[in-house]
Amino acid sequence: MPVRIASLSRQLHKNGQRLHLAMASRAFSQGPEQPADEAEQALREERNLLKEQQKQRRAQALLPKPKAAKLVKEAKPPKPPKAPKAAKPPKEAKAAKAAKGGKPSRADKQTKKAENLEAAKKADRKSAKT
Repeated sequence: MPVRIASLSRQLHKNGQRLHLAMASRAFSQGPEQPADEAEQALREERNLLKEQQKQRRAQALLPKPKAAKLVKEAKPPKPPKAPKAAKPPKEAKAAKAAKGGKPSRADKQTKKAENLEAAKKADRKSAKT
């Protein structure tokens, strides 16, 4: 029957404690020269079996693991090109604003000022004595 746990070290430890207890009780009650009884022999066999399984697991852990195959994605077919859209008709030009709210723009002020300066230069000057 296979062992279904990941590590055998705990089982080995518990088995070793039971085996040591059996050996100590036999040595205390009957003497160290007496042969081992059936329970002690069973514990020794179990311990040897656990150690063998542990060696097998360690050897198997060194082997390379099988890797999952990489999925190859299928290429999607290219989308058909969209039909070109019809050109929009050009928009009509906006009508110029008729009149602003009476406030002249900066450009208007500059031109008016330049015109006034030209007019002042051209105007006849009156002398202060006349």
